[in-house]
Order: sequence, then C-alpha cells, then structure tokens
Amino acid sequence: MTAIVKLEGVTRTYVRGKEEIKVLDDIDLTIERGDFVALMGPSGSGKTTLLNLVGGIDQPTSGSVEVVGERLDRLSSKALAKWRAAHIGFVFQFYNLLPVLTAERNVELPLLLTKLKRAQRKANALTALKIVGLEDRANHKPGELSGGQQQRVAIARAIVADPDLLVCDEPTGDLDRSTADEILDLLELLNREHGKTIIMVTHDPKAASHARHTLQLDKGGLVAAAPA
Repeated sequence: MTAIVKLEGVTRTYVRGKEEIKVLDDIDLTIERGDFVALMGPSGSGKTTLLNLVGGIDQPTSGSVEVVGERLDRLSSKALAKWRAAHIGFVFQFYNLLPVLTAERNVELPLLLTKLKRAQRKANALTALKIVGLEDRANHKPGELSGGQQQRVAIARAIVADPDLLVCDEPTGDLDRSTADEILDLLELLNREHGKTIIMVTHDPKAASHARHTLQLDKGGLVAAAPA
C-alpha cells in the first residue's frame, strides 16, 4: 500500500483577539490509499480543521501536509484551488446543491472547470448518478428530492471528476437513522468497489463502524488509531 495522506508535526493555531488558540498540536498521521477512515472526537477537538488541511481548504501553522504526492503547505491559494479540483471530492452535512439546477446539472458543476465538452460532461454526470442509484432522478431539482436523495446527488457531484480522495464532514448528520445507513452503505461501496479513499468526520459511533479504521482526536492531539 502507498500513503495518500502524510502529516508530519502539523500544528494549526488561530489568533482570536489577543488570544492564541492551538486547534491541532504536533499531529503525525499516515493514511494509505484505499482506506476508509472515520475521524471522531468531542466538539472542538480539531476534527474539521484536520479534514480541511487534508482537503487543501486550510494551511498548517507549522509542519508538513502531503496529499496525493503534493506538499500542500507549499502551495499558493491559486495552486491549491487547482489541486483541489483535480484530486478532492467534498461531501458535507448540508448538501450545498443549487436549487434552480437539476440533479444532473448540480453533479456536472465540478466538470465546468475542465476542458470536457458538454456531451462528455453530461455522460459523466449521468454515470455518477447511476453509481449512487439516482439515474432516474437526473431531471429532478433538489426541492423535489428527499434529504437522502439530495445527499446522494452531493456524493455524485463529489465523485464525478474521479477524485483520489473523498473528504466527508458529518455526511449523515442531517439524516434519520435509516437514511443515514443507506448513505454509509454507499460510501462503503465507493470504497470497496470503486477504490475511493475516504476520510469521514462523524460524532456517531454507528457511522464510524462502517469505516475500516477510526482515529480519535482530543484537545488537538491524536489519541488513538484502531480498527473500526
């Protein structure tokens, strides 16, 4: 196995007024390609901050962040944006779909940054919707879909550009138990059958049980890493 994520000595500090707040403290972490990792810990433990560093949304105060062979801590904001578009798929608790667009057009959005022609973008979007089981809802707008279906559209959008890594921040936090389980089964499928590496922040131990490994964060430090 090869490492897809490698963090060494990563610290992230924010300044609030005159106060300096250390959110992550000297984190060392390696995640192998093809893994499915659940990231758990109490509120304020640094889970989302760590996810944002791996996804190239944020930069460390110190230390190195290497993802898909690229040192993210050395990239400019413009270079980071280009890198994210090529390598990362994001799934959030709230689906962030555009209400005026159909499912197909929402899924197609990341491909507008590519050189693909409209026909190929459409074909890729429909393929992604088929993978998440929503090919028959391609022409429905978000308001015509259930919460679970909207999250499936969001996942299709995340995978349409064939990213190396999916980063998911509480992807089932707004769903009932039954629908949440369906979404988690889908993430397992993407990991197992489509080879997607997944890092998922969750407060829910049942959600974490779908992952291959669980990482525990507390007060900015990595407490434990164990099989889920």
